Amino acid sequence: MLSGSHELSTLSEHLQTAEPRSTSDTIDVVRSASLADSIRARVREAILRGDFAPGEHVREVEIAARYEVSRGPVREALLQLEQEGLVLLRRNRGALVARLSRADLEEVYSLRLALERLAAARAVEHGTDADFAELDAVLHEFRGSRSDQPLTEQQAADQDVRFHDAIYRAAHHDRLYAAWTAIRSQVYVLLLGRNVAGRDFREDTYLGHLELAYLVRARDKTRVVSAIEQHLEASYERVLASYPDPAPDKGPELRLLR
Repeated sequence: MLSGSHELSTLSEHLQTAEPRSTSDTIDVVRSASLADSIRARVREAILRGDFAPGEHVREVEIAARYEVSRGPVREALLQLEQEGLVLLRRNRGALVARLSRADLEEVYSLRLALERLAAARAVEHGTDADFAELDAVLHEFRGSRSDQPLTEQQAADQDVRFHDAIYRAAHHDRLYAAWTAIRSQVYVLLLGRNVAGRDFREDTYLGHLELAYLVRARDKTRVVSAIEQHLEASYERVLASYPDPAPDKGPELRLLR
């Protein structure tokens, strides 16, 4: 049996004699990762903008040709988008834009409710003046947009997600923020289906966010948790209303969350 000192000595010798990775290899790895991140951002934006419809194929060859890259970074970008819940990768079928079902809606919102209760409570305890200023800035931008014009679905979803993102950042909890970012794109997609044609959405959303910002700044944990529950329940009901009633003879819907 080897002694501890001998094991450490052997390991040290191995590290000293191991061939180091060349600088060019390291640069290639970094360049590939950076390229995949760039493609992921572009494809994500295209999906959220509606350029790809739910259930539509996202083909590696076409994406690679569009951005003049090899298929490797595209494949890595699609894997990352699958983790975000925006695409599904199927053997022999490639990537499909995810179609969020009613069951997916229930799972995403029930998880979001659990996360956001904690985020709001921690924002009360750990939020700083800079965090509160960020909440105010999002509210000001939302209110400052032309109130006589209806918001598009994309504008409404973007401003809604940005406000809640600021609450998570005010919580100062890295793992909580990571959990939120894992479902944030799915929340965005669900919000795109809401009815935002009228000014009632603008007023309801603004007043709801205004109350949350006030309670966080007042450090009223009990009331802010209650307010976030009511706020998300109203959002859930609005999204649910945009789904058609399930047909009894329809086959199973494409599920995203597994």
